[in-house]
Amino acid sequence: MTDAPPTPALPLRQLGFEHLAAVLDLGHRVYDTEAMPYTGWSLSAVAGHLDAPDSACLVALDGDRVAGFVLGSVSFEQRADWGYLEWIAVDPAYQGRGVATRLVKECCVRLAAAGAVCVVTDVERRNTASAELMRRNGFTEQATVSLFVRPLVDSSRSDAAAPRRHLTRAAAERVR
Repeated sequence: MTDAPPTPALPLRQLGFEHLAAVLDLGHRVYDTEAMPYTGWSLSAVAGHLDAPDSACLVALDGDRVAGFVLGSVSFEQRADWGYLEWIAVDPAYQGRGVATRLVKECCVRLAAAGAVCVVTDVERRNTASAELMRRNGFTEQATVSLFVRPLVDSSRSDAAAPRRHLTRAAAERVR
């Protein structure tokens, strides 16, 4: 990566309706959903965060352009006292400028203010940049989980090899 010119800190704002399309687009450009299918999100999944109390969902803005975002929620699995940093992405044009670190820190501050005693996140094994971001921001590896996949259709079918954006749609198509 080339050295990015110094830039003033981009303002962080609460995720709003006006950011939904840009957040979805950026997330799908940045993440390889073939590596970890549940990194693909739907409009309803992202929009659901808008109604959440104590939202920890933010965007970093360069004018009207979404340069990065983070989605955080106050609860993880059965632990209402754990926060969950669910999804974070930074536009490649803004990477290396501290945008992701600011998003992680502010998300964690908001989750703590909402009562979270810790914050969890997950990172795909080959995503070393995200793993290092999390380590730099105080996260430590606590568990390793492997995603096991059992194809239910003949892989020679033309539609079976088509890329899938969302695990739920892909699962439904396999069962059909």
